[in-house]
Amino acid sequence: MTREDLLKGNAEIAAQLGKDIKSYCPDLKHLTIIFNPADITGLVALIHSGLKPSQVTTLAALDSTRLQSELAKHFGVEQSKVTGARTYGGHGEQMAVFASTAKIDGKLLTDLIGTEALTHEAWADLKQRITKGGAAIIKLRGRSSFQSPSYTSVEMIRAAMGGESFRWPSGCYVNGQGFAHIMMAMETSLDKNGVSFGEVKGTDTEIAELQQSYGHLVKLRDEVIAMGIIPATDQWSSVNPNL
Repeated sequence: MTREDLLKGNAEIAAQLGKDIKSYCPDLKHLTIIFNPADITGLVALIHSGLKPSQVTTLAALDSTRLQSELAKHFGVEQSKVTGARTYGGHGEQMAVFASTAKIDGKLLTDLIGTEALTHEAWADLKQRITKGGAAIIKLRGRSSFQSPSYTSVEMIRAAMGGESFRWPSGCYVNGQGFAHIMMAMETSLDKNGVSFGEVKGTDTEIAELQQSYGHLVKLRDEVIAMGIIPATDQWSSVNPNL
């Protein structure tokens, strides 16, 4: 089972969640969506809730933390020595895994890939473990994990409540920089003012992978539109004036 296999049922749950927020707690300060496929369920909840885009995030950080963990294991260093580990786009097997942002104990990851320290084959295998990390957990445990999502989501809510700013990418509503009407992981700032995103910088190949990930999310979004769970994009503002 993949995150995308959960699309219809969980999108319907997200729609009802959004409607309940609008009806019963319209003054909600911040909403963090955890259940998969998180990019789509977050988008559906945002549309039906009436909340502002800055008030809704999705749990995309697990992919970046898995990348950090795998790199730390490979190089035999503490996780804190791996900085700038980033995945963007979808929270699923179509995510874009960036190497150009990462450093291993101060050394650029891109300078290590293709050397004896990390061969191209080993890097490809490592990326595969990241993109299929969720499916691997389900295969091993027979269900999704909850420890890491719980911890990370608490960190996100803490940031939204005015605590320490969240240090990982979040899934957020994006309508710019070549991406339209979608929820996906970006380089974000999450604090008491909500979530905002900045420009994602990478190599031409990485940006192409991000565009491909975005295209996959658009396909899923359009499937949910076809199901009647959310309206067409040009009608979203009639449901949520903040869009």
